[in-house]
Amino acid sequence: IDKAVATPQEVMNAILKARVDLMWFGGIGTYIRASTETDAEVGDRANDAIRITGADIRTKVIGEGANLGATQRGRIEAARAGVRLNTDAIDNSAGVNTSDVEVNIKIALARPEKDGRLDQAARNLFLADMTDEVGQLVLRNNYLQSLALSLAERRGTAELGLARTQMRRLEKEGRLDRAVEFLPTDAVIGAREQRGEGMPRPELAVLLAYAKLSLHDDLLTSGLPDEPYLATELTRYFPMAMRQQFPDAIESHRLRREIISTQLANAVINRCGAGVIARLADETGADAAAIARAYILTRDAFGLLDLNLAIDKLDAKLSGAIQLALYSAVQETLVTRMIWFLRNADVAAPLDQQVARFGAGITAVSAAGAGLVTDQAQRQAQIKAWTDSGVPSDIAARIVDLPALQSAPDGVIIAELSQAMVGDAVSTLFSAIDMVGVARLRQAAVSLKATDRFERLAIDRAAERIDLSLRVIAVDVLKNHGKGQDGVERWRKDHAGAVEQVRTVLSELIDTGLNASKMSVAASLTDDLAHSGAKR
Repeated sequence: IDKAVATPQEVMNAILKARVDLMWFGGIGTYIRASTETDAEVGDRANDAIRITGADIRTKVIGEGANLGATQRGRIEAARAGVRLNTDAIDNSAGVNTSDVEVNIKIALARPEKDGRLDQAARNLFLADMTDEVGQLVLRNNYLQSLALSLAERRGTAELGLARTQMRRLEKEGRLDRAVEFLPTDAVIGAREQRGEGMPRPELAVLLAYAKLSLHDDLLTSGLPDEPYLATELTRYFPMAMRQQFPDAIESHRLRREIISTQLANAVINRCGAGVIARLADETGADAAAIARAYILTRDAFGLLDLNLAIDKLDAKLSGAIQLALYSAVQETLVTRMIWFLRNADVAAPLDQQVARFGAGITAVSAAGAGLVTDQAQRQAQIKAWTDSGVPSDIAARIVDLPALQSAPDGVIIAELSQAMVGDAVSTLFSAIDMVGVARLRQAAVSLKATDRFERLAIDRAAERIDLSLRVIAVDVLKNHGKGQDGVERWRKDHAGAVEQVRTVLSELIDTGLNASKMSVAASLTDDLAHSGAKR
């Protein structure tokens, strides 16, 4: 303020425009609007004199303990100008979450109260004793919700196609009106793609909320909440003292199905992104319940929960960008393997059986993971790159080994078809991958940008065909030529000309710039090679 005396309104207006790290809204009032909005449209006359636009904000971060601190269009304008902020619903969700947990705890405790195990005075003390843990459970939910937004924001323009597909799906269900939520039209998304501009965080926050609501409702009407394997999703919702002292009250909770559906919806969307249901339904034809089953199967068979928890512990120990890169690597494995399970496994089978079936093989491959990687020098270089950034060596190794570990479910199927040990099946598969020269193709395909959902579908389908061809080759090797590298070498001698031709063409496809059509060619080549082996 460049004068000695200022009115209270001028001081407050200056505070709103201050160049600071954090601006925190803790009271009632709408203080930010978009440049395209009028004060009359905001509907908060008491603050007309001090209100600013999203373009006027100079703070780095806005946090809210209030409601309606900014209009949604004001938030979007601020976010596009570089301000980091969510919606008030995201920043305030801890309060709502706490109320939900409190109510559900009281519903559960009604049973021991009724049968005389707990009188009202003891119940009240018990509730008070659980306060801190309820707070931790609620903060955990909000931590993961904010992380989901950060990962979506990190994907930038790659998120646009998913958002478009998700919004169309929600509109078809009658859930979403883009105009009401100030979400972009398809034309606006197309323009952003041309400019290389992703979706701002406030828009992503709205899509996150819709995704969770939609998935919760779909799960609730399915049979998934009744799956015995998911009893842990129910117990995890409650504090440890409840689990230990009144497990029967939790088990017989009258909102059991609703709680499990909420827990699963949060887990799937937080870990996989708001657009995951729309994407996987589009790519596999699976319904929401099947996709959620695939999530649980992948998470538990691969032990990804433990890996994510280990990354959580790196908060404030390394840069946020590096930590998000670690989470992103886990998320990529999670989503791609969910697709694999939906296409290759019976996800409708009892989850405990499927987790046991694939989990044992994955654990065996994980134990021998370092030894199964052919290029040890490259592996060590990748681990060093992570550790140089501050990542602990054990976590760095697990992240680097994730791409190799993704082949473990294929190894389980190969072992079953060839009656071989899983370790032998996987080592044979890896040797077949090296023989054909697919490793470079896979690496190039990971960073391949799709221009639309159909191109993404073509890329994924081609990758699936390549994997299936390699599986056919591995089975043929194990049945007729031996195991591991020696068996693959014998197979190669029988098909020397065909193998060299495929290797040469694949290398050329990568060197000249991989795209969807070239991926399709690669899939046809590997398919021909696999079936030529099967015929012999």
